[in-house]
Amino acid sequence: MATRTVCQVLQRRFASSAAAVRAPATEVRGQRNAVFSREQARQRALYPRIEKIEVSMQGPGLDGTLLIMNRGMSTPLSCARHLTEYHLTNSALALVDGEPWSLHQPLTHSCSLTLLTFKDSDPTLVNQAYWRSCAALLGQVLETAFKDDFTVELLNTPDVPVTSGAFCCDVVLDPQLDSWTPSEESLRSLTRGAQQLIHQDLAWEPLEVVPSVALEIFSHSRCKQEEVEQKAAQSPKGTVMLHRCGDHVLLSAGPLMARTGLCSQYEVTAVHSLGRGPWGLQRRAQGLSLPLQLQAHHTVWRKLRQRAEKMVKVPNTEEVNGLSPPDSTPPQTSQ
Repeated sequence: MATRTVCQVLQRRFASSAAAVRAPATEVRGQRNAVFSREQARQRALYPRIEKIEVSMQGPGLDGTLLIMNRGMSTPLSCARHLTEYHLTNSALALVDGEPWSLHQPLTHSCSLTLLTFKDSDPTLVNQAYWRSCAALLGQVLETAFKDDFTVELLNTPDVPVTSGAFCCDVVLDPQLDSWTPSEESLRSLTRGAQQLIHQDLAWEPLEVVPSVALEIFSHSRCKQEEVEQKAAQSPKGTVMLHRCGDHVLLSAGPLMARTGLCSQYEVTAVHSLGRGPWGLQRRAQGLSLPLQLQAHHTVWRKLRQRAEKMVKVPNTEEVNGLSPPDSTPPQTSQ
């Protein structure tokens, strides 16, 4: 345990030095993708032989259905393909032995499986995962919205309830952008970026990893390395959950939707200033969205949007973000 802690501290200090000369955003994304793919391949190789598991389906019309699937290879989405078109296109999340589970996360043992949709009698878990996914999408848009000359540091996304009226993503932009005030056109541009990702119908690929892998993935970000350590300390298994959407790798507080195409109406509604924090000027980007299966008339949407423009309050921003002051000054913009 002591050795692991020392290694993590050394890795973070190395990242602090490396971050002082910020690598281009495209290079950072490439490095994160490479490590993610390497670890994904390593985990898949843990199951060299095809072993069968029994998956007992639960839910309306499915009780008693037993599927024989492949251990470490089959996912809840694989199971949905053996059912009906409705289950394949409408399932958004799964329960594996009662635990929320991404549709793309492999099944590693015989289990019970429930496929969840937005129209279930109790959609609480699906709604939570949807809000979390919309915030992840907003973070992905923000990270690529500015030129490579400007740094974008995504902070720990507050896991706010749907009843808050908006999902949100906290971010610190390059110091050169401290005076930037987002205009309506800026918000529309961010919205268009999100809609392009939705149109691509990209999968959110889950990957559960040990902290050392996550620290390597986020070696260019001191803030993310602190978040990795915090999430690993809070996890009963000492692991952290990553997701990849296209070329964007992120930390997540829980399972995400199967794919971006499940989002429909989506709009970035505001970017609020939270004041200066340990990493620089913190901002809270917010948005509103409804899934493909639940549409709203434009008059209802307008009222929801007005509410989503108001800043979402989080009990304590620094506690939520798990932030502590960095060892040195914030990373300088690469020239």
